[in-house]
Amino acid sequence: MTFAAFLTVAVLHLFVAISPGPAVLMAARTGVTEGFRTGAALACGIAAGAVTWALAAIFGLSMLFRYAPFLLTTIKLVGAAYLLYMAWHMWRDASVPLNLGEAGKLPRSIASAFRLGLLTQYSNPKAAVMFSSLFIGTVPPNTPAWVIAALMLVVFLNEAIWNTLVARIFSLDRTRRTYLGLKPLIDRCFGGMLAVLGVKIIAT
Repeated sequence: MTFAAFLTVAVLHLFVAISPGPAVLMAARTGVTEGFRTGAALACGIAAGAVTWALAAIFGLSMLFRYAPFLLTTIKLVGAAYLLYMAWHMWRDASVPLNLGEAGKLPRSIASAFRLGLLTQYSNPKAAVMFSSLFIGTVPPNTPAWVIAALMLVVFLNEAIWNTLVARIFSLDRTRRTYLGLKPLIDRCFGGMLAVLGVKIIAT
Protein backbone atom coordinates (compact mmCIF):
# COMPACT_ATOMS: atom_id res chain seq x y z
CA MET A 1 0.00 0.00 0.00
CA THR A 2 1.54 3.30 -1.07
CA PHE A 3 1.69 6.35 1.18
CA ALA A 4 -0.49 8.27 -1.28
CA ALA A 5 -3.13 5.52 -1.12
CA PHE A 6 -2.96 5.57 2.68
CA LEU A 7 -3.57 9.34 2.75
CA THR A 8 -6.41 9.00 0.24
CA VAL A 9 -8.22 6.45 2.40
CA ALA A 10 -7.62 8.56 5.52
CA VAL A 11 -9.03 11.74 3.97
CA LEU A 12 -12.00 10.01 2.32
CA HIS A 13 -12.91 8.32 5.58
CA LEU A 14 -12.72 11.66 7.40
CA PHE A 15 -15.31 13.07 5.01
CA VAL A 16 -17.51 10.03 5.65
CA ALA A 17 -17.09 10.43 9.43
CA ILE A 18 -18.18 14.07 9.43
CA SER A 19 -21.22 13.48 7.20
CA PRO A 20 -24.55 13.53 9.09
CA GLY A 21 -25.62 10.11 10.27
CA PRO A 22 -26.73 8.19 13.38
CA ALA A 23 -23.30 8.57 15.03
CA VAL A 24 -23.13 12.35 14.64
CA LEU A 25 -26.75 12.76 15.74
CA MET A 26 -26.17 10.65 18.86
CA ALA A 27 -22.96 12.53 19.69
CA ALA A 28 -24.78 15.85 19.44
CA ARG A 29 -27.71 14.77 21.60
CA THR A 30 -25.51 13.09 24.21
CA GLY A 31 -23.32 16.19 24.46
CA VAL A 32 -26.26 18.50 25.00
CA THR A 33 -28.17 16.26 27.41
CA GLU A 34 -25.41 14.49 29.35
CA GLY A 35 -22.32 16.64 28.99
CA PHE A 36 -18.90 16.48 27.41
CA ARG A 37 -17.40 13.54 29.35
CA THR A 38 -20.29 11.26 28.48
CA GLY A 39 -20.22 12.50 24.89
CA ALA A 40 -16.49 11.78 24.64
CA ALA A 41 -17.01 8.23 25.93
CA LEU A 42 -19.77 7.75 23.39
CA ALA A 43 -17.46 9.04 20.64
CA CYS A 44 -14.86 6.42 21.59
CA GLY A 45 -17.54 3.72 21.32
CA ILE A 46 -18.51 5.04 17.90
CA ALA A 47 -14.85 4.94 16.85
CA ALA A 48 -14.43 1.37 18.13
CA GLY A 49 -17.49 0.33 16.14
CA ALA A 50 -16.04 1.93 13.00
CA VAL A 51 -12.78 0.00 13.48
CA THR A 52 -14.81 -3.22 13.80
CA TRP A 53 -16.58 -2.57 10.50
CA ALA A 54 -13.29 -1.58 8.84
CA LEU A 55 -11.60 -4.80 9.96
CA ALA A 56 -14.63 -6.77 8.80
CA ALA A 57 -14.34 -5.12 5.38
CA ILE A 58 -10.65 -5.96 5.14
CA PHE A 59 -11.29 -9.59 6.04
CA GLY A 60 -14.09 -10.05 3.55
CA LEU A 61 -17.41 -9.45 5.31
CA SER A 62 -18.75 -7.57 2.29
CA MET A 63 -17.91 -10.60 0.11
CA LEU A 64 -19.87 -12.78 2.54
CA PHE A 65 -22.80 -10.37 2.21
CA ARG A 66 -22.66 -10.77 -1.57
CA TYR A 67 -22.78 -14.58 -1.35
CA ALA A 68 -25.28 -14.68 1.52
CA PRO A 69 -27.41 -11.53 1.11
CA PHE A 70 -29.87 -12.69 3.76
CA LEU A 71 -27.16 -12.01 6.37
CA LEU A 72 -26.92 -8.37 5.30
CA THR A 73 -30.71 -8.12 5.25
CA THR A 74 -30.92 -9.54 8.77
CA ILE A 75 -28.26 -7.20 10.14
CA LYS A 76 -29.86 -4.24 8.36
CA LEU A 77 -33.25 -5.04 9.90
CA VAL A 78 -31.76 -5.36 13.39
CA GLY A 79 -29.79 -2.13 13.01
CA ALA A 80 -32.76 -0.23 11.60
CA ALA A 81 -34.98 -1.55 14.40
CA TYR A 82 -32.49 -0.22 16.96
CA LEU A 83 -32.47 3.23 15.33
CA LEU A 84 -36.27 3.28 15.17
CA TYR A 85 -36.41 2.25 18.83
CA MET A 86 -34.18 5.19 19.80
CA ALA A 87 -36.16 7.51 17.54
CA TRP A 88 -39.44 6.45 19.16
CA HIS A 89 -38.08 7.11 22.67
CA MET A 90 -36.77 10.55 21.66
CA TRP A 91 -40.11 11.46 20.11
CA ARG A 92 -42.19 10.04 22.97
CA ASP A 93 -40.13 11.70 25.71
CA ALA A 94 -39.64 15.01 23.89
CA SER A 95 -42.03 16.86 26.20
CA VAL A 96 -40.57 15.35 29.39
CA PRO A 97 -38.45 17.94 31.26
CA LEU A 98 -34.74 17.19 31.21
CA ASN A 99 -33.26 16.19 34.56
CA LEU A 100 -29.65 17.30 34.50
CA GLY A 101 -28.99 15.79 37.92
CA GLU A 102 -26.58 17.03 40.53
CA ALA A 103 -23.58 19.10 39.54
CA GLY A 104 -20.70 16.90 38.48
CA LYS A 105 -22.82 13.74 38.40
CA LEU A 106 -22.90 11.84 35.11
CA PRO A 107 -26.42 10.85 33.98
CA ARG A 108 -24.87 7.80 32.29
CA SER A 109 -21.73 5.85 33.19
CA ILE A 110 -18.69 6.02 30.93
CA ALA A 111 -19.05 2.32 30.13
CA SER A 112 -22.73 2.74 29.30
CA ALA A 113 -21.96 5.70 27.01
CA PHE A 114 -19.24 3.67 25.27
CA ARG A 115 -21.69 0.79 24.71
CA LEU A 116 -24.28 3.20 23.31
CA GLY A 117 -21.71 4.53 20.84
CA LEU A 118 -20.75 1.01 19.85
CA LEU A 119 -24.38 -0.03 19.30
CA THR A 120 -25.08 3.16 17.37
CA GLN A 121 -22.23 2.38 14.97
CA TYR A 122 -23.22 -1.28 14.72
CA SER A 123 -26.75 -0.23 13.76
CA ASN A 124 -25.46 0.75 10.31
CA PRO A 125 -24.06 -2.38 8.61
CA LYS A 126 -23.64 -0.41 5.38
CA ALA A 127 -20.43 0.88 6.97
CA ALA A 128 -18.82 -2.46 6.11
CA VAL A 129 -19.73 -1.96 2.46
CA MET A 130 -18.51 1.65 2.60
CA PHE A 131 -15.14 0.58 4.00
CA SER A 132 -14.87 -2.12 1.36
CA SER A 133 -15.29 0.48 -1.36
CA LEU A 134 -12.55 2.58 0.25
CA PHE A 135 -10.17 -0.36 0.57
CA ILE A 136 -10.62 -1.88 -2.89
CA GLY A 137 -7.47 -1.22 -4.88
CA THR A 138 -5.77 0.59 -1.99
CA VAL A 139 -5.23 -2.19 0.56
CA PRO A 140 -3.69 -5.17 -1.28
CA PRO A 141 -3.88 -8.67 0.27
CA ASN A 142 -0.17 -8.63 1.18
CA THR A 143 -0.39 -5.37 3.15
CA PRO A 144 1.80 -5.64 6.29
CA ALA A 145 0.00 -5.90 9.62
CA TRP A 146 1.56 -2.66 10.87
CA VAL A 147 0.09 -0.74 7.91
CA ILE A 148 -3.38 -2.16 8.61
CA ALA A 149 -2.92 -1.26 12.30
CA ALA A 150 -1.96 2.31 11.32
CA LEU A 151 -5.01 2.52 9.05
CA MET A 152 -7.28 1.32 11.89
CA LEU A 153 -5.72 3.96 14.16
CA VAL A 154 -6.58 6.64 11.60
CA VAL A 155 -10.17 5.34 11.37
CA PHE A 156 -10.46 5.39 15.16
CA LEU A 157 -9.03 8.91 15.48
CA ASN A 158 -11.17 10.32 12.66
CA GLU A 159 -14.36 9.05 14.30
CA ALA A 160 -13.35 9.74 17.90
CA ILE A 161 -12.03 13.27 17.37
CA TRP A 162 -14.89 14.41 15.15
CA ASN A 163 -17.66 13.03 17.35
CA THR A 164 -15.93 14.31 20.49
CA LEU A 165 -15.83 17.75 18.88
CA VAL A 166 -19.55 17.50 18.09
CA ALA A 167 -20.28 16.48 21.68
CA ARG A 168 -18.14 19.34 22.98
CA ILE A 169 -19.92 21.96 20.87
CA PHE A 170 -23.31 20.73 21.99
CA SER A 171 -22.24 20.50 25.64
CA LEU A 172 -21.46 24.22 25.91
CA ASP A 173 -23.68 26.15 28.33
CA ARG A 174 -25.11 28.38 25.64
CA THR A 175 -26.01 25.39 23.48
CA ARG A 176 -27.57 23.59 26.45
CA ARG A 177 -29.64 26.62 27.41
CA THR A 178 -30.95 26.79 23.85
CA TYR A 179 -31.73 23.08 23.97
CA LEU A 180 -33.59 23.37 27.27
CA GLY A 181 -35.77 26.09 25.79
CA LEU A 182 -36.53 24.11 22.64
CA LYS A 183 -36.31 20.54 23.96
CA PRO A 184 -39.61 19.21 22.53
CA LEU A 185 -38.85 20.54 19.05
CA ILE A 186 -35.18 19.52 19.03
CA ASP A 187 -35.82 16.02 20.41
CA ARG A 188 -38.54 15.42 17.84
CA CYS A 189 -36.17 16.60 15.10
CA PHE A 190 -33.44 14.24 16.37
CA GLY A 191 -35.96 11.41 16.63
CA GLY A 192 -37.37 12.13 13.19
CA MET A 193 -33.91 12.14 11.58
CA LEU A 194 -32.98 8.85 13.27
CA ALA A 195 -36.24 7.33 12.06
CA VAL A 196 -35.54 8.47 8.50
CA LEU A 197 -32.03 6.97 8.66
CA GLY A 198 -33.47 3.71 9.99
CA VAL A 199 -35.98 3.51 7.14
CA LYS A 200 -33.24 4.41 4.64
CA ILE A 201 -31.07 1.53 5.88
CA ILE A 202 -33.96 -0.89 5.25
CA ALA A 203 -34.81 0.59 1.84
CA THR A 204 -31.28 0.66 0.37
